[in-house]
Amino acid sequence: MSGGAVVVGGGVAGITAALALADAGAEVTLLEVRPRLGGAAYSFERDGLLLDNGQHVFLRCCEHYRALLRRLGSEHLTRVQKRLEIPILSPGRPPTALRRSRLPAPLHLAGALLHYPHLPLRARVGAARAALGLARLDPDDPSLDRRTLGAWLAEHGQGPETHAPLWDLIALPTLNLPAAEASLALGAFVFQRGLLADAAAGDIGFHEAPLQRIVDLPARAALESAGVEVRLGWRARAVRAATGGFIVEGPEERIEAAAVIVALPAGRAQELLPEGALDPRRRPGALAAAPIVNVHVFYDRPVWELPFAAGVRTPVQYIFDRSESNGIERGRYLAISISGARTEMAMAPAEVRTRYVAALRALLPAASDARVERVELSREHAATFAAVPGVQGRRPAERTRIPGLALAGAYTATGWPATLESAAISGGRAASAALEHLGAPR
Repeated sequence: MSGGAVVVGGGVAGITAALALADAGAEVTLLEVRPRLGGAAYSFERDGLLLDNGQHVFLRCCEHYRALLRRLGSEHLTRVQKRLEIPILSPGRPPTALRRSRLPAPLHLAGALLHYPHLPLRARVGAARAALGLARLDPDDPSLDRRTLGAWLAEHGQGPETHAPLWDLIALPTLNLPAAEASLALGAFVFQRGLLADAAAGDIGFHEAPLQRIVDLPARAALESAGVEVRLGWRARAVRAATGGFIVEGPEERIEAAAVIVALPAGRAQELLPEGALDPRRRPGALAAAPIVNVHVFYDRPVWELPFAAGVRTPVQYIFDRSESNGIERGRYLAISISGARTEMAMAPAEVRTRYVAALRALLPAASDARVERVELSREHAATFAAVPGVQGRRPAERTRIPGLALAGAYTATGWPATLESAAISGGRAASAALEHLGAPR
């Protein structure tokens, strides 16, 4: 049996795992069914332009993902805000912003809340108190995972009327669910880690080039340089335990390995694993999925000047200007990101286009006179696991019940919601488990 390791899946988790294994001296083969790397963070081509399937922002506190970008040599194609600032657009109202001050956490957000015009004064004061209450919760307390963030907020004076203007600005893009439906445990984690523990932690990071140039192509070069054999277009059919290791079966070939990391989407990963590998209470295929839809709108002229903004009292959740990142000098390319997009997934494409072009006109006065040259949609039915109550107790660990066989993916029990950071953390943990089995230094 070969003494090397096989990583099945070339997303962020698989790339992280393969590089960690190779850096420790292991012989590594990475298998990916697609003709590209990056997994759920990818670009697709339309009429000569590279459009990202989603607006994958990250935070300053996403240390593992940012470390991966440094390892790939592409961190210079990203930008992190010097200080958290979220421009807010609302139909018929002047733009405003939520921004942090120079005060230490959690006081750095006090001024932003107290002057926030989209809530009445009493609700603003209550929001500040609720934020302090969230800071005192223990996200590892199992009882928190049995409740919704929305129910907890209601108990602390933050009714449904406060969710869309405030709490969902953070809950939707991080949890891919509104606060009313999301796990209190994951909600507390997000608000603590991103906003309440460290003033700088929530500064937002942006990809300033298509993901193909930030993840896919740099990962191929880094893996090749590290000595990893990358096989694109290779579909794994099963992983089987064998004497001295494992066999990864493909359509026409079998690969032997002493250790295997399965870094595939949750349902697909479960299909590959041998019987008895998983704790029956923590089966990835049992995790519900949540969708994300992106609407890519191209105008014949500039219609606004901000790099991004959030929407309040509009279907538009977040909007990004991707013109410069795609080399567009004439006109504007705006990308709308819609998390928890169950309604949009059920709509016909023409309905989605009509709804969001009209919403942009209501938000951006200059869009009323501009010509829409085209609108593209990208839909991810199972973009993330659904961060509903009870999900934390169902997420599997990176280590399976079979030594030498590990899982990697944003859905594993990292403590984080389904983010690029969770994927990078899981890849590193899975590599540590595999190296321990191989007897190599971690």
